[in-house]
This record gives sequence, structure tokens and C-alpha cells, in this order.
Amino acid sequence: MPQLTIRGIAPERVIAISEALVRQLADVCGCGTDNFTFDCLQTVSAMDGKRVDTYPFVEVAWFERGMQTRDRFAETITKHLLAAGVPEVEIAFKVYSEEGYYINGMRCDAL
Repeated sequence: MPQLTIRGIAPERVIAISEALVRQLADVCGCGTDNFTFDCLQTVSAMDGKRVDTYPFVEVAWFERGMQTRDRFAETITKHLLAAGVPEVEIAFKVYSEEGYYINGMRCDAL
């Protein structure tokens, strides 16, 4: 269920790396590749009254898997984005709880 929301990176770059990236992330998490979503946001950033480039940023929403898995997950994303020509990237994790996440009206902790 890891959901990656990506901004400041051209969708074409993400698409180009998405197949290899999702395979490696699935290995890190020990789950299938069909558990992932990648959403590329088209954003407009402004500073000092001018339009500026959006800083490359990836937000990962998921159920916590521990610091070691989180570190490997971030390293994998970073490696692929740097290889795709993104000069620098920041990653933040947003953690969902199973009792607060619902699928078809059912809490995940009840499934």
C-alpha cells in the first residue's frame, strides 16, 4: 500500500524509472509490486513574486515497517531519482495506522 506522491520531478522521469523502482521497493517491503501507487503532481511554486522550479520532493504514505526498512526504502528511491538526473531529492514518510485506514468501509485492523 505504499503511496508515493511526487512533485518537482517531471512525470516522464518517474515513468522511465517506475518499473525497476517498484520492483526494488517491493523487495525492500516484502510485498507485491501491485501494492504501490506513484502519483506525479503538477505543481506551481512561487517565491518573491515569481514562479520558481518546484523542489524535488517525495512523500511516502504507508503503514510503518520499521527504521531499517524505511532507510532502505528511502535509499532505493534516492538512488533511482539521482540516476534519472534529479540533482537532489527529499523524502518524507507519512504513517497510517491500520485502525484509521479503511478499505471499502472496513478498518484494516478488522480485515
